[in-house]
Amino acid sequence: MRFVKALPIALAAAPAVVSAAGTLGFALGTKKPDGSCKSQSDYEADFDVLKSQSTIVRGYAASDCDFAQNILPAAKSKGFKVILGIWPDTDDSFHADKDAITKSYPQYQDQVYAVTVGSESLYRGNFTGDELLEKIKDVKGSLPDVKVGTADSWNKYQDGTADPVIKGSDIILANAFSYWQGQDIKNGSASFFDDIMQALGHVQGINKDVEFWVGETGWPTGGSSYEAAKPGVKEAEQFWKEGICGMKAWGVNTFAFEAFDEPWKPVSTGQNGKVADETHWGVWNADRTSKGGGNDNDDAGTSILTKYTWGGPKIA
Repeated sequence: MRFVKALPIALAAAPAVVSAAGTLGFALGTKKPDGSCKSQSDYEADFDVLKSQSTIVRGYAASDCDFAQNILPAAKSKGFKVILGIWPDTDDSFHADKDAITKSYPQYQDQVYAVTVGSESLYRGNFTGDELLEKIKDVKGSLPDVKVGTADSWNKYQDGTADPVIKGSDIILANAFSYWQGQDIKNGSASFFDDIMQALGHVQGINKDVEFWVGETGWPTGGSSYEAAKPGVKEAEQFWKEGICGMKAWGVNTFAFEAFDEPWKPVSTGQNGKVADETHWGVWNADRTSKGGGNDNDDAGTSILTKYTWGGPKIA
């Protein structure tokens, strides 16, 4: 999710959430730092770094770089669960991702936590809510024992665009980035909470039984500024302490974007015409070493961000 302006709301009006701490997960890419595809052993190495903090990750397109084929055996060997993604925006990608999941699922049922159909498809305007729901129903028909839903920008859940999807989904992931709203870090966590509570309140009003996660959030440690939002390790530490920890304390399951830097990504442009760098969003460096903690192998499972953040409940 990128470049959505915040809508003001009083946190006192936020919906009630469960008292237990939320679960932490990580978004995980399919490519190595040079842009080549990861193998099963690469995912196993990823999991070795992540395992002290989380046992669940999410992806975006199950057929991309043979993601499902490679990550599921790695997840089985390391005790992880995976939310697999289907990219429905073209017929080819929809069927390729769906086929990749349906072929892998019988052997790895315990590793597949859920399936998301679409990643910000409503935000980009590629589907209406009813059109995306038909895609979700199609996948549910092929995977009747799996939780199926979608991931989209928080405001598409708040403004009613996603109402048909909310009604027909088992799981909803809402993305929210104060950084891409151009917020100063001093207001970063407040803006993040406002966004998610607006989305969650509307979702609960439509379908109180749907499982709700923050699908993506974070703060970059490097790259270009975006309006008042400045990248940096110090700023990322503050967002993790106040935003991620605060959201988890409210009982909301949250995926961090993202586990590792992705230097292969091309530089994009935001709605304001300025550079939007997405290469430095990892909690760890691209080589899995700690940010701010040196390159010592003994430190590879920690991060300067972790002193405030990690060590929460694990997926059973």
